Amino acid sequence: MKHLKVLNPYFFKYKWHFLGGLLFVSLSTIFGTYQGVIVRKGTNKILEIINQGAPADSGIFIQYGLTIIGLALVSGLFMFLMRQTIIVMSRHIEYDQKNEIYQHYQNLDTQFYKENTTGDLMNRISEDVSKVRMYTGPAIMYVANTLVTTITILIFMLQVNATLTLLVFLPLPILSFIIYKVSDLIGKQSTLVQQQLSGLTTQAQETFSAIRIIKAYARENFFSSQMNSKNEDYKSTALRLASIESLFAPVMGLMIGLSVLLTVWYGGKLSIEHKIDPGNITEFILYVFRLTWPFASLGWVTSLIQRAAASQERLNEFLQVKPRIKNENAKIYPIKGSIEFKKVSFTYPENNIEALKNISFQLKAGQSLGITGQVGSGKSSIVNLITRQYDSTQGEILVDGNKIQDHNLHLLRKNCGVVPQEVFLFSDTIANNISFGSADDKVDRATVEQAARQAGVYDNIVAFADKFETMVGERGVTLSGGQKQRISIARAIINKPQLLIFDDCLSAVDSETEELILSNLKNEMQDKTSIIISHRISSIQHADLILYLKEGEIIEMGTHEELMALRKEYFHLSQLQSN
Repeated sequence: MKHLKVLNPYFFKYKWHFLGGLLFVSLSTIFGTYQGVIVRKGTNKILEIINQGAPADSGIFIQYGLTIIGLALVSGLFMFLMRQTIIVMSRHIEYDQKNEIYQHYQNLDTQFYKENTTGDLMNRISEDVSKVRMYTGPAIMYVANTLVTTITILIFMLQVNATLTLLVFLPLPILSFIIYKVSDLIGKQSTLVQQQLSGLTTQAQETFSAIRIIKAYARENFFSSQMNSKNEDYKSTALRLASIESLFAPVMGLMIGLSVLLTVWYGGKLSIEHKIDPGNITEFILYVFRLTWPFASLGWVTSLIQRAAASQERLNEFLQVKPRIKNENAKIYPIKGSIEFKKVSFTYPENNIEALKNISFQLKAGQSLGITGQVGSGKSSIVNLITRQYDSTQGEILVDGNKIQDHNLHLLRKNCGVVPQEVFLFSDTIANNISFGSADDKVDRATVEQAARQAGVYDNIVAFADKFETMVGERGVTLSGGQKQRISIARAIINKPQLLIFDDCLSAVDSETEELILSNLKNEMQDKTSIIISHRISSIQHADLILYLKEGEIIEMGTHEELMALRKEYFHLSQLQSN
């Protein structure tokens, strides 16, 4: 239970729901239990009439019947109110938990997401939170119901006969233990079913996502065979779960029957000896049925609490992770865009790969920087450091003359228009994908269209039937690679950021389109600091400063003309591309 202590503040937050639920469960139980007294009186009255041979007074039985109906209605009303307080409280806690976890996820840095899978993150915010909700709602409700019902019925029973009460209660703890064992088996098997279902879902998702590749290699039969195998495993696991669940009802029926049998046997003996009234037997049988589910639920509730504790432990594990990239500054101020690297080295913490070694350069506000080099030479790592996805291992990075760690992180990123190497588009309209880059929640269509023109994708968009309202599909699957890149560029420039970063984002367009896009962006990039990473010399040759990286080090630095005059790596790359 120690892992569930973190939920106590939620119970305090919704204390009136919690206390109200406890009150309503008590009232519901009292009114429901009192039906046994009326049943006893009615039974005794029937036997009295039979023994005395007196004419039956239907009025008294109508009164008993209406009283039982009234008690049932009042008990049902309070039971409804109990669920409307405790279950509603659990839904509020679930809502708060999901918001807290989601917000925490967004505050965590890039390293965290590289160290954890998306499936695990999704599972914790969905499945684990749902299991915790079963503790904050049904588990608490049934525990409260069991305690109040047991105490109330025990008081009523002990007033009749202590020995008979003991006999009635005797099978109930056994019932709880058996139900606990069955529930535990059901829980473990349910977990296996969920794992098998997760495997099926993953297999189907990968198949649908890669359907073009599968068809291109004629591997349909192979994937169908894999799906059949996973489906067979799921079926056998689900059938075993069904067989375990089928034990639940017979066990309950056996225990109920045993308690009723003991009640009739010993209660009849006491009635013959005139130690109790015959009506007490029917009263006790009614109490047996009222006690059965609360005791049966104890085993189920125990299993719920165990699962909730395990899930909350998993949630606590992530909630206790602190972001390594912290924002210590909340001030609002203008970003001009000058950048300076002073002997910066960087090693990726998740895999200890040294990406940059002793990098130094200076870029004034409004200037442009071109970066090229071999694959894996550290080009994108420079972008990750400028946007502060990571902090450098050694050295200093200055923005506008101040350490990058001293800047308002959100302000810095809002002033960066980044077009990443791997384009990501949301499953939304083209217009919404472009306007996503704006700092304003509402962007007029003219601004969206202007950004599309500057990115050289306007003509492609208006050629679609729905134009800017065209749905791009999951990750932009309905668009070509070049169209996705240019929409990503439009998204980056729509906010008119002070710092533009293009991370090899023109690789999927031809040279003519590339020239058109760079020409369109020339006006947009005036008075703004821009960084262009590309393998194409044509993309970076007009930059004020060019870096040629190799194995994380700057081996050449200067303007296009200066690097060509050196006749080294940059020169040879240019010659290869011009031939």
